Amino acid sequence: MAGKSRSRPRIDPSFSSGDDEGFRVDASDRVSGRPTASKSSGSKPVKSKSSGKPARRSLKGRGGRRGSGGGGLFGFIRSFVYWCIVAGIWGGMGVGGLVLYYGSRMPNATSWTIPERPPNVKILAVNGDTLANRGATGGEAIALEDMSPFIPQAVLAIEDRRFYSHFGVDPLGLARAMITNVTTGRMVQGGSTLTQQLAKNLFLSPERTLERKVQEVLLAFWLEQKYSKDQILAMYLNRVFFGSNAYGVEAASQRYFNKSARDVNLGEAALLAGLLKAPSRLSPARDPKAAEERAQVVLGAMREEGLITDDEVKTAMSQPPTKAKSFWSGAQYYAADLVMDQLPGLVGAVKQDLVVETTLDLDLEAKAEKTLSDMLKESGAKSRASQAALVSVDATGAIRALVGGRDYAESQFDRAVKAKRQPGSAFKPFVYAAAMEIGRTPMSIRNDAPVRIGKWTPENYDQKYRGEVSLADALANSLNTIAAQLVMEVGPAQVAKLAHRLGIESELQANASIALGTSEVSLLELTSAYAPFMNGGFKATPHIVKRVMTAEGKVLYENTYDNPPRVLDPEIVSEMNQMMVGVVERGTGKNAKLKGWQAAGKSGTTQSFRDALFVGFTNNLTTGVWFGNDDGTSMKKVTGGGLPAKAWHTYMTEAHEGLTPSPIFGTKGIQPSFDDPGIQRTIGDVISGAFGEKPTDVYPDAPVADAEMPPSDIPRGQGGSVDAAEGGLVPPADVGQTTSGTPQTRRTTLFDILTGG
Repeated sequence: MAGKSRSRPRIDPSFSSGDDEGFRVDASDRVSGRPTASKSSGSKPVKSKSSGKPARRSLKGRGGRRGSGGGGLFGFIRSFVYWCIVAGIWGGMGVGGLVLYYGSRMPNATSWTIPERPPNVKILAVNGDTLANRGATGGEAIALEDMSPFIPQAVLAIEDRRFYSHFGVDPLGLARAMITNVTTGRMVQGGSTLTQQLAKNLFLSPERTLERKVQEVLLAFWLEQKYSKDQILAMYLNRVFFGSNAYGVEAASQRYFNKSARDVNLGEAALLAGLLKAPSRLSPARDPKAAEERAQVVLGAMREEGLITDDEVKTAMSQPPTKAKSFWSGAQYYAADLVMDQLPGLVGAVKQDLVVETTLDLDLEAKAEKTLSDMLKESGAKSRASQAALVSVDATGAIRALVGGRDYAESQFDRAVKAKRQPGSAFKPFVYAAAMEIGRTPMSIRNDAPVRIGKWTPENYDQKYRGEVSLADALANSLNTIAAQLVMEVGPAQVAKLAHRLGIESELQANASIALGTSEVSLLELTSAYAPFMNGGFKATPHIVKRVMTAEGKVLYENTYDNPPRVLDPEIVSEMNQMMVGVVERGTGKNAKLKGWQAAGKSGTTQSFRDALFVGFTNNLTTGVWFGNDDGTSMKKVTGGGLPAKAWHTYMTEAHEGLTPSPIFGTKGIQPSFDDPGIQRTIGDVISGAFGEKPTDVYPDAPVADAEMPPSDIPRGQGGSVDAAEGGLVPPADVGQTTSGTPQTRRTTLFDILTGG
């Protein structure tokens, strides 16, 4: 049967192989397992064409492979390679499909552009040094060749060693990172290149998804094709986040080291590079120890790459750890905040990088900050004074120094500009100047005695009365009763009008208590309103911005405070200055007296010692100082002539070092200069003015004198009908009482006429 002829033949062991060559069974047949020819099958042996003998079967059949180890390691390896190739092909097709799918969800590559870096405002001091940077990044962008060479070296050593050799994605780096992470059992290294990180920061959200990763790779390829390696590295270093609200190396360098990225050393560069792993957690402002440990890792990586030597590593590690405050620190940042507050009003919305030139003197700023800090450390606790502020302006109103509080890092609220408090007796110069405008003089005599204004009875600080005193002595000793009398003579509205004219911008309550400075003002406006006394009577509008330019140098704004209007007659300025010099030399401001320099000013203390001020000037600077507490609690008997005057003295002494002393306007025999230099005031002019003839050169128009007031404006006792019970002003005739209780009567003498009293 056919079926049986195909079965393996049965071999008889007694069968002799030599009986018939055609039925020999050799080793190859046994190995191959193939059947041999038999008589019963009718098969014929296959003979060689050359010899006629049966041909040997090849060992290349299936049995041959098994015999050579086909079921062992070699076969497994071949199968593994085969299936890896198959899997690779399918995987590549899958990855290609994902790339095509996620790529199709992205905008067309022809529309891809690098987003504009958020605009930065670079603020410069008067000498051109950088005061601060403001904007979303916190620092300007600087060219790669301008920054310290240690910075790019450190970043590449720790973040992307093959940056200059890969094409945007680094397969070797990715494989190395995977192996390291697998062997350590945790995430130790990242596989993203700097180009990928830049693509993520520029275009993508921080979420970890497959789609975002694919898009990141595609964008990295695009960046590598469009930009050079140096351009990519520069973009990365100027935009990457370094923690503590600092974006870019310049912002981070200023934030942590208070210096430009151009000037950082090796150790500082290593610290910056180390922050990139975890900017917020490793920030030296948060964890200095962790930041320093990470910096040492960066130094080790740089040494491995041959970028630095062992000696350089030792030097860098021996440097003291970076001590960064938890916030931007330095009084100059109060000034920077003021610039940013004013900038929109000067140039509109900030849409491009700007450079702002200011009037601030960093040397004076440092001296002012140190003065207040030292004074608070020395006397703040025992005096229960927790805060202080200072502002210093020149003759034009340009702000030269501004300190808004004890420590900007602790509190960014600007107490010199934004806080409004009662100035107390520091407001009195405006009262006296208004009196000078209606003819009073420093030698005019008034009676220091109890005075009643409606239901208000002002008292002197020491609750003592001195009888008849000159206005000069009254101001020097800050007599409240005399200031109240002058307000009655001039009228509160006229005092408020003069104060506004000189520079007070806050609303003033035109009532009798304005004599004692009960209306709230800021230290900046109060100080700048004193500047017309210093400069001879011209408006000194406070300003800090000198010029605003684009990064390319195009001027967008330039101030025009170089031609201010006149707000006080020079003769009145001279009279006021003589009186305020007396305040410093023999009055309440003696603690402010300067060696070698003539100084003038006025102290101020509010009710219950809540606020204490001293505002004064030389021929060079006008400076105001305030001490107090943010919550308005009382200090321990701190007056304007105490801590504020002492701080004023210390600061102004240092501010005038190296300068040649010069007298204050109108106090050293200097003839006041009028608008027309050909006009000279004579005694006849003074007498004529006293009798109602207005001199032709007096500026500005003064309020009408008492004798010229309309009947409805004249206080009672001078022909008027104002009722004191209704809050009217009790005239000077009611000031003080004789033993009989009859009011004293003032007499007009020739001296009064000559002196305007």
